[in-house]
Amino acid sequence: MHEYLNFYIDGAWVEATDPTTIDVINPTTETPCGRVSAGTVADVDRAVTAARKAFPAFADTTPAERLELLESITEEFKRRQDELAHVLSLEMGAPTRLAQKAQAATG
Repeated sequence: MHEYLNFYIDGAWVEATDPTTIDVINPTTETPCGRVSAGTVADVDRAVTAARKAFPAFADTTPAERLELLESITEEFKRRQDELAHVLSLEMGAPTRLAQKAQAATG
């Protein structure tokens, strides 16, 4: 079972402020296939504060720097496309081929 219990905030993986979790149910088997942190208002506030802090530096980047960042995100996405398709298949109950060829590929 996949567990995603931390949030990426201010450049680091951090624990949720509350340990409450939500089961992700595979609709094909009706059993849990994952678990995620529920998150709280405090977690959202931390993320928003971090985003506001980061925005001025990001706003100063050039179009070429932004393009480079987007290209690096795209490459990582492509590298992990099979993993993403597997998780989509579990989470949505989609056939593996559909998850690989349509859902993961549209990201």
